[in-house]
Amino acid sequence: MARSRVLVVNNGTLSLKQLRSRFEELGSDTDVADAASVPARLDGRHQAIVLSGTKVRAWDHDFYRPLVDLVMGADVPVFGICGGMQILAVSAGGRLAEGPQRVGGFDVRVDTEEPLFAYVKPTVTVFHRHTLYLQEAPEGFRSIGRSEHAPVEFLRSEDGRILGSQAHLEFRRDGLEILRGFAELYR
Repeated sequence: MARSRVLVVNNGTLSLKQLRSRFEELGSDTDVADAASVPARLDGRHQAIVLSGTKVRAWDHDFYRPLVDLVMGADVPVFGICGGMQILAVSAGGRLAEGPQRVGGFDVRVDTEEPLFAYVKPTVTVFHRHTLYLQEAPEGFRSIGRSEHAPVEFLRSEDGRILGSQAHLEFRRDGLEILRGFAELYR
C-alpha cells in the first residue's frame, strides 16, 4: 500500500523536524514548502496540508495570500497548528488578542464526538508556546476545544475539511493522538 503524502508548510516554526517526524511516525511521507513558495495547486500529489506555527504575526494578509488561496482551493484535509491556525482564522475574519504567555503543558477540553479526537479523552494535555489567542471562531468555523485561557483551542470549518489547534501537537502524547485522528481523515 502506498504511503500518503502530506505537504507541511513551514511558517518559521522552531519545531519543523518534530512535526515532520510525527507524520512520518503515523505512516505519511512529508514534503516541505515555506509560506512564500507554496504551489498554486496540489495536483493530486498530497493527501493533506499541515500549516506549522509561525514567528510572524498571522494578520499579514498579503504575505499569506498564496497560502490561504492554496488551502481554500484544495480538496484535501488541512490542519493549522498554532500560528498556522491563526493564519487561517484571521483570513476568515477571526480576531486575535494578546494574552498571558504560556509555555508548557496545559489542559484543554475537547468535543469528543469530533473524529479529530477519536484517540483521546475529553481533557487533553497539549504543549503551548505563545501569547496570541483566537477570541472566537470566525464565520464558517466553530470551536471544538477550549481552555480557561482560550475559548478556541481547536477549530473546525463547517464542512470539517479545515482544522486548527492553538497548541503545538508535535509535542506530548495527546498531541500525537490528535494528529493520529487527523491522519485518519486523509487515508
